[in-house]
Amino acid sequence: MRLFVALDIDDAIRQRMVGFMESVRGLAPQARWVRPESLHVTLKFIGEKPEDDCEKIKLVLQTIPGKGFELTFRGYGFFPTARAPRVFWIGMETGPQLASLAASIDAGLAAIGVPREEHGHNPHLTLARAAGGSGAPRHQKGDRANRVFQPLQEKLSTLPQPEFGTMRAREFFLYRSRLSTGGSIYSKIAAFPLDDPGTH
Repeated sequence: MRLFVALDIDDAIRQRMVGFMESVRGLAPQARWVRPESLHVTLKFIGEKPEDDCEKIKLVLQTIPGKGFELTFRGYGFFPTARAPRVFWIGMETGPQLASLAASIDAGLAAIGVPREEHGHNPHLTLARAAGGSGAPRHQKGDRANRVFQPLQEKLSTLPQPEFGTMRAREFFLYRSRLSTGGSIYSKIAAFPLDDPGTH
């Protein structure tokens, strides 16, 4: 099973993102665009695990402390750089809780043998990837200047910064990823509530 941990996003925000994607998709036809139902904020990529490990992972995730927090989605960018773009993403603004939650999940899963992240959490929401390219934010071997997103970059530079709205993260999820010909299909395996300070 290919597993990861992520936040889901509110439907109203998803619909705004879908409208934005539909308005610019034609400017990068060679890119692989994310399915609207697959939009999410990754907290931890776990990778391939045998089915037996799934219960152990769930038990760890149930112990992760955290409180609900606000997330605002606005702006965009390209990884690893605008000159050598491999990933087109939407930006996020939030307090320290998101990075803290990601770090707690990373530490908890490390205790059962899931490799730790080499870098700090880099919050973003992927909209499109250059065909064949990795979704990883940092420079990778083989990254080079390309024009996959150039018409898109030129168009976006003439438009105001896109705003997609603010939501409250109240839970996070363990997801399973299945590869298909049309791209990855994600399904939620389990939900883990975040304590909402407003409810105490």
